[in-house]
Formats: sequence, structure tokens, C-alpha cells
Amino acid sequence: MQVFLSAARRGSLSGAARHLKLTPMSASRRLAALEQELGVRLFNRTSRAIALTPEGEAFLPFAAEMIEMSEEARATLAPSAKGAAGLLRITAPITVGRKLIMPVVEELLQSNPNLRIDLEMTDAIVDIVAAGIDVAIRIAPLKDSTLVARKIMDNPKFVYASPSYLASMGTPKTIDDLEHHECLTFTDFTHWHFVVDGQERSVRVAGRFSSSGVDGFLSACVAGLGLAQLSAWDVKEELASGRLVTVPLDGAQPRDLSLWAVFPSKRMMLPKLRLFLRKFEQSVEKRPASRQ
Repeated sequence: MQVFLSAARRGSLSGAARHLKLTPMSASRRLAALEQELGVRLFNRTSRAIALTPEGEAFLPFAAEMIEMSEEARATLAPSAKGAAGLLRITAPITVGRKLIMPVVEELLQSNPNLRIDLEMTDAIVDIVAAGIDVAIRIAPLKDSTLVARKIMDNPKFVYASPSYLASMGTPKTIDDLEHHECLTFTDFTHWHFVVDGQERSVRVAGRFSSSGVDGFLSACVAGLGLAQLSAWDVKEELASGRLVTVPLDGAQPRDLSLWAVFPSKRMMLPKLRLFLRKFEQSVEKRPASRQ
């Protein structure tokens, strides 16, 4: 079952074998045994790739649930004396993964020798059910009602710029001044969101540079290419070094999108996930909650 799930998620039987530390021959034999037991072909195979058959597509969510329930049962009946165990799969935005999650990963792996962690860092929204992800860390309101969300912390945002940009282009005083400035955003984003007098207001912004990830326009902001709207924890080092400064706007505050942990179900939380969340929450509590 693990071979089947891993091959489906990686699109490769050899990739599944490497992930599970099996020989390709062993992985192939185990998959063949599963297909023989079920009486159906789960994959169409070529010399270069594999693809799920309709039967494989139908079986995939049940296989994932059986594996998850097996892990839950083992954790309930035989909790490890050596801490959390098994594979913990996490997805998070790139900057969140690099700055907030990786310090926690290091601590967890050192203190839990039977734990393995797979961290997918992407600014795209991942279908965590289909991908077999244990938890997604997101900076956005929860839209999918079939998922379970847990708020980790508030995520205050501010507008930042480099001293060189402000010296060259001047400092905006109000949100209406933003139309005269280079505003660095995500690719295809056209508006920044603010709270003015308790009401949300969207302001059209534009600039000559955009990026699919926060790291891109954060670097551009440090380089003096424009203004950027960023989370306070994003720029801790840059503020401390003086490479960036806060740009307050009269009567307006960027909308606060909290940091959330999102799970695929309401079933029992496994020890590995419970431990990660506890350590992650403890870690982010030490992060700055203001612009200073």
C-alpha cells in the first residue's frame, strides 16, 4: 500500500522505491502483489513513466485513509518511548518554510530519532488531501469547509522600503500616494488591501517588478526597487540591519492575514503532528508582533 501511494504521488515507481528505501525490483513486486490481490491494474506503465488507471484513481483515497488509520492505531496502542515517529509531511509558503519552519525541523529531528519530515515549500496552494499532506501552514482565510484550520498567530503586515528608495522617490504619506510609487507584489496581483476606519479598502497598485514568491519582491525591496507589503516576521533581519524601514500611511493599516495550520480531517491528531504544532507555536511566539 505504501508503494502504491508513494508511486502515485511521485509519478514514478523508482521514485517510490528510493523514498521507501527499497530496491526497484522489490517495489515492483510489492505493487504487483497488491494488484493481484485486488484483481485490477492500478497503473498503466511505460518504460519512462506510470499513470493511474481509473481503478487506481478510485482506490487512491481509500488507500491513503487505510495508511493513516493504521498509523493512528499503532500510535494509540504502542506510543514510542523515543518520541514521535513516522513521516510527517508539511507544505508551506517558501518564506514561511525557510524562516519559521526550518528552525523547528532541526530541533524535532535532533530530539526524535524515529521521525522523518518532508517539507514542500511552495507559494502555490496544494491540495493536501490528494497530496497526502499532514498539515499545511497558510497565510490566508480558510475557504475549503472540508478542511480543519487552527490559528497559529496573528500576522501583522506593514509597508516597507529601503532608505535608498525613499531618498530617491520620496515617502508616501497616504494610501492615495501609492499610485505614484513602485509597488512590489505577487505576480498578477493588482491591489493591496488596507483597513481604513474599520472598513476594508482595496487600493490599486502597480510596479515594474513582481514575483511568484515573497522572497522575490522582498529582495527587490531591499535592492531599492520599490515598496513592499510584508509580514513583520518577514523583515526582522532587514529592519535590524537598517536595510529596510517601515513606511506608515496615515489612517490606514494593511489587512492582517493570520497564520493558520490546516489539516485534511477531524480524525485523531497523530503524535508527530501534535508535537510539530506545539513546537511551531512555541517558536512563532518569540517572533516580533509589531513593526519594531
